[in-house]
Amino acid sequence: MKKTLLNLAIMGALVAASNVALADSANSNCKNLPNQSALRSALQAAQSDSSTEHTLNGGFGLNMWATVVDRDGIVCAVAFTGANRGSQWPGSRVISAQKANTANAFSLDGLALSTANLYSAVQPGGPLFGLQESNPVDTSAAYKGPSKNYGQANDPLVGSKIGGVNVFGGGLALYDENKKVIGAIGVSGDSSCADHNIAWRTRNTLLLDYVPSVVPVSGDATHPDNIVYLVSGWGHPACNVSVASIAAALPVTR
Repeated sequence: MKKTLLNLAIMGALVAASNVALADSANSNCKNLPNQSALRSALQAAQSDSSTEHTLNGGFGLNMWATVVDRDGIVCAVAFTGANRGSQWPGSRVISAQKANTANAFSLDGLALSTANLYSAVQPGGPLFGLQESNPVDTSAAYKGPSKNYGQANDPLVGSKIGGVNVFGGGLALYDENKKVIGAIGVSGDSSCADHNIAWRTRNTLLLDYVPSVVPVSGDATHPDNIVYLVSGWGHPACNVSVASIAAALPVTR
């Protein structure tokens, strides 16, 4: 009897160790990406100048969510800017993850596409119509609890492949100093134009904007994946009269 219990205990320990190894392996690419603390700090700095539509980010000054995924689409970190998880739109947590997944899924070492760049192409009659239905969100990952951990270092999304496709501003691929795409960031919680601007400033602060300009879809090699305020081609609707000039003045990529 004692021998049987001992064998069961050993087997359980081996299974647990195996599961830990698998989890570590699944998250191995996160080591080159910002953790929750770094993401939150950069996000707060980027959001802090968006108190009215006439300030830096062209939005309403709302609090924000952000998600970072690795190159495999695995969530590495989730953060928010407010005092608690209810200080920003609850629905924007999953939207931020969708945006990160989209920017990662449709960017390459030689071609950076922001989620804003996809807006026009997916409209009815557009060349990418239907793209937004192609990679559905994994709802079992998106909504698992406990909710008290949302936006924390132990957010239940971390370690999961969220999936999803989002086609308005707020998602950007992340590039290291070798101009290699290593994942993406998604930001949500304000107007889609402000989301893009805040994501852009967050990426810049995190030093992950070594974006290749081989194919600058924006037409500007210093802002290759910038939002384009023209509803055709790679364009996106303008949220107000200020956003075009704000986008033009965003930090240049490295």
